[in-house]
Amino acid sequence: MDDVRTTAPPVPSGFSVGLDIGGTKTLAVLLGHEGQVLAQSRLATETGPVGVVDGAVRAVESVARQAGVLLADVTGVGVGVPGLVESDDGTVRHAVNLGLDGDPLDLAHLLSERLGGVGVGVENDLNVAAVGAAHLVEAEEPDDRPTDLAFLALGTGLAAGIVLDGSLRRGRTGAAGEIGHVPVDPLGPPCGCGQRGCLELYASGSAVTALWPSITGRPAPVELFEAADAGDPEAVAARDTYARAVAAAVRMLVLTVDVRHVVLGGGVSQLGEPLLDVVRSALTDESAASGFLRSLDLPGRVRLAPGRVPVGAIGAAVIGRGHAARVRDLAR
Repeated sequence: MDDVRTTAPPVPSGFSVGLDIGGTKTLAVLLGHEGQVLAQSRLATETGPVGVVDGAVRAVESVARQAGVLLADVTGVGVGVPGLVESDDGTVRHAVNLGLDGDPLDLAHLLSERLGGVGVGVENDLNVAAVGAAHLVEAEEPDDRPTDLAFLALGTGLAAGIVLDGSLRRGRTGAAGEIGHVPVDPLGPPCGCGQRGCLELYASGSAVTALWPSITGRPAPVELFEAADAGDPEAVAARDTYARAVAAAVRMLVLTVDVRHVVLGGGVSQLGEPLLDVVRSALTDESAASGFLRSLDLPGRVRLAPGRVPVGAIGAAVIGRGHAARVRDLAR
């Protein structure tokens, strides 16, 4: 498949639906002619091949019904899913949380059939989040230049979705942005990827749990930041250690692809401004001795993913718009 643009040319009717299908919930949005959110919904995810398709159909129907839009007027649908995605043909494999094994599920074809033949694009969930973040940044900060952005997901693992010159960058094998498996300490602990001391071991959500295990059952990042705010010296040290690791990930992204924005997303980003503050502070401290780093304004490039809208679902809808535009062009 060609690179996915974060903006797409107008298509007939201009309505597109995006789905972000996770292990427990499916987020859906419907975008209007100008890319604005007209409706959104959250449904429980159904697992297994049949359940995934059935749930996706229900999610599309839900947002169309909310907005008073006929399914016949939806010109494109995009879907973001975990696992191994072949964006060229819309198949998904090894999405364990969705009950999908190594057998490919032809999600694009099956969903298109159920929705009356509408074009369906399927993409990895991290990539749709990057496209969605770029779409929102473009709306907030109009610029004549195409968007350069990395969506840094601080979740169970650590990885980035990358948009360069307004287009999603997957890489030759789809591994673009897998910075979590860049070793930063060759003497560090073993990583699940087979290497040692990978960045994921220090900057992911799982890394927070290792630094500060929860004692109340609440998310470890929340407990850590609350304890640090209360002045616990061990918590302050752990929080700052984590902030430096996330700052290292930001610095790695800027120094390799020079993106204008690094958007913090994933579970840990739910901490909001307190997380952004400590990461920016770490970047400021690390730049103090380097005129080169200061010239790059690393703290100014970091921002949070918008919390008011489902970024992944919006990115999926943008991909749906682009898919419809490509189908239209091929039909000419």
